[in-house]
Amino acid sequence: MPDPDLRERVAATARRLAAAGLLIGTAGNVSARAGDRIAVTGTGVVLGECTAETVTEVSPDGEIRAGRLRPTSELDLHLGIYRDTGAGAVVHTHAPDSTAVACLAGLTALPVLHYQQLLLGGDIPIAPFAPFGTPELAAHVRAALVGKQAALLANHGAVALGDTLDKALENALLLEWAAALFAKTTAMGSPRVLTADEQAAVVEQAIRLRYGTIQENPHG
Repeated sequence: MPDPDLRERVAATARRLAAAGLLIGTAGNVSARAGDRIAVTGTGVVLGECTAETVTEVSPDGEIRAGRLRPTSELDLHLGIYRDTGAGAVVHTHAPDSTAVACLAGLTALPVLHYQQLLLGGDIPIAPFAPFGTPELAAHVRAALVGKQAALLANHGAVALGDTLDKALENALLLEWAAALFAKTTAMGSPRVLTADEQAAVVEQAIRLRYGTIQENPHG
C-alpha cells in the first residue's frame, strides 16, 4: 500500500530546504526510503511549495506506485544511491556555495578546513561533470559517495545522504556551511587544511568525549 506519511515527510523536507535557500524553484530533489517504498519529489515541482500530492512513490526499480506526477529526472541517481548504501534519505540541491565550489577549475574535492566537516566523511569529492538525469552522472556521484555522507557535482550542485530525512537535511546544511567557509577563506588568502594526523586526533577526541551527543549531568 502507498505510504502518504512518507510522501508528506519528503514534501516537508523539500519545503525546509527551500526556506533555507538550498533549493531554488524547481531545481533539486528529495527522496526517502521505507523498506521497499521510495518517495521522491515529482518532476517540475516548485520545491518551496511541495506537498504530498506532488511527491511520487516508486519501487526500488523505479516502478511508479502512487502519485500523479512523473518522478524527478534524477530518479536513477536516487535509486542507485539506495542500492549502494544504507541511506534512508537523499537530498540533491543547487545550494549557492556548494555549487560555487563545484564550479572551481582544478579542484577535485572540498578540503577539510574545519573538523565539523569530518561528520560528512572528511574531504568531499567533486564528481566529474555529466548532464543531469543521465546514467553517467548517477555513476559519477555514486563513486564519489563511497565512504562519504555528501558529494559535490561539478558545475551542477550537491548531494547529501542520511539515515533519516532530518539527517540528510542536516548534512546538506553542513556541506553548504563548509563550502561557504572555503569560499570565504580562499577570498582572504590561502586556506590552512587540517592534516590527516590532526583529523585523526579530532576523531579520537570526539569519541572520548562522545561529542555531539546529549549527556545528562551526573550530579543533577
